[in-house]
Amino acid sequence: MFKTKIDLTKKNALVTGGSQGIGSEICRELASCGANVYINYYQNKENAKALAKELVDNFLVKVAFGGANVANAVEVKEMFMKMEKEIGKVDILVNNAGCETINHVLEIKNEDWDNVVNVNLKGPFLCSREAALQMDSKGGVIINISSIHDTVPRKGLAHYCSSKAGLKMLSKCLSIELADKNIRVVSIAPGVIETTMNHKELEMIGKSSFNQWIPQGRIGNVSDVANTVSFVASDLASYINGTDIYIDGSYMNSTIQYDPRLKRIRK
Repeated sequence: MFKTKIDLTKKNALVTGGSQGIGSEICRELASCGANVYINYYQNKENAKALAKELVDNFLVKVAFGGANVANAVEVKEMFMKMEKEIGKVDILVNNAGCETINHVLEIKNEDWDNVVNVNLKGPFLCSREAALQMDSKGGVIINISSIHDTVPRKGLAHYCSSKAGLKMLSKCLSIELADKNIRVVSIAPGVIETTMNHKELEMIGKSSFNQWIPQGRIGNVSDVANTVSFVASDLASYINGTDIYIDGSYMNSTIQYDPRLKRIRK
């Protein structure tokens, strides 16, 4: 089967929360497709620095990195100015930075609610607004990394789920308001994805359990998300706008855990 190679040559991409986990794999994938990459980090400067070197060595693209709190409007503006100076104006924005705490809804501290909502929802708004101002004359793509919990509730994550539900609607609003500027906005919502950060939690719950719960029979990996991002960012997806793409192996649709999962007997 003929496979078209995604070409993002001469495109400039900014990935928030790009120094680790899903974000770092997104940076690798975009760079492998020829895009110049700006890696945003919040605290982990060493990871960002190492990743930047890796991308330059392996893909021969322009790479820059810098720290910024995406929920701070001043820092966001400075981040885009730094990116423009070091690699050029943004063509592809991936709002990947996110955070969560796990608390019963009656025990969520005010500051935890504010922090989660600010990073997961206000951050993408601030970054999208700044990106759209730079993209105004040439168009571009904004990709918001959401979660299946923008639709599926989960105990202990009322603030997280609410922020992701808000991000889903923000994506749709941006898509109609920015369409006349040739800016596409898409929400990508992963399910259970194994990263270095959640590896221990998955082991504690039991990978075998997830493999039974997920109809496709496996936990997702960071490449599943990154490959989707590069496709959506490319001209191959030029008519995909304002939609939500769920990467979960049909996990969202598997709500009946006592389903016998009968397999078809082939004759």
